[in-house]
Amino acid sequence: MESRRDFLKNAATGAVLLGTQSKLGLARVMGQHGETGKSKVVVARDTALHGQSAQPDEQRVLDLLDRAMASYTGREKPMDAWKHIVPQGQVIGLKVNGLGGKGISTHKALILAICERLQQAGVKPGNIVVWDRNPRDLAACGLTVNTDPSHVRCFGSDVSGFEEQPVAWGSVNVNLSKILTRECGMVINLPILKDHDQAGLTFSMKNMYGVVQRPDQLHHGGCNPGVADLNRIPVVREKVRFTIGDAMSSVYQGGPGFRPEHLWYPNALIVGEDRVAVDHTAWQMLERKRAEVGLPTLEAAGRPASYIATAADAAHGLGVNDPQRIHLMEV
Repeated sequence: MESRRDFLKNAATGAVLLGTQSKLGLARVMGQHGETGKSKVVVARDTALHGQSAQPDEQRVLDLLDRAMASYTGREKPMDAWKHIVPQGQVIGLKVNGLGGKGISTHKALILAICERLQQAGVKPGNIVVWDRNPRDLAACGLTVNTDPSHVRCFGSDVSGFEEQPVAWGSVNVNLSKILTRECGMVINLPILKDHDQAGLTFSMKNMYGVVQRPDQLHHGGCNPGVADLNRIPVVREKVRFTIGDAMSSVYQGGPGFRPEHLWYPNALIVGEDRVAVDHTAWQMLERKRAEVGLPTLEAAGRPASYIATAADAAHGLGVNDPQRIHLMEV
């Protein structure tokens, strides 16, 4: 039997196949509100995640993922948790973020751990698509392009292309990636937590700038209301239904590119369905770190993450940013 390290290596190259595929009755993605009527967000931490290395330990990442998913779903066993999240028979997209370069991109260990758990939960390898804008961004995550439909696939929007007809909502008028519109039935969002020189913060909702052809056109006004309007487009809102946010390492100043002098290790995953609540939680984490090192708040620095409140307003209705309406679980 192959070791887990071999499994991960093979998954990265698209070489993993399950011997049999059971017909699992996978549940539709669960509602974002628990019994409390609040939006649930889980922050799972492991202070020993990195040890003495710049890269997190693979086994600890898998364990952290399992703990986060179990806490979110209330299912103790990892497979039960995933079966509760992913729908049956659909292509599951994993939207990563490699824009910042090798030092500050979605961690490969997290991507591969999710691919492993999805396959063990009954998702066929070819029904998993790891994607971003282009090969450069994927390479920054440590991944290589693979389009073989019998294996876990990994490619960019440069391969699939973009819709010829733009779609508009509010201030945005964009051509969306065909990976989102035509390939995937559900997308799990895998952003990485970063400071942003215009938007203040880039995490769950801002990661959707990687699904449009010309994201540069959406940065006016500190990306407000661009981020909120983009996420309000029906296909984005309906298909991007779950966030497993990578806060294992982050930059708290000078982002969104890699700034080693401002690198920090929250050693955390931030998990939830309410993209606004997830971003609010990540924003507060970033603000606490900035205060710790003596930096001003993002608002005082002239770049508030104001799109979070916009996304929560009545016109957008994308989620909640009121801490009293967020059920935050720290595990």
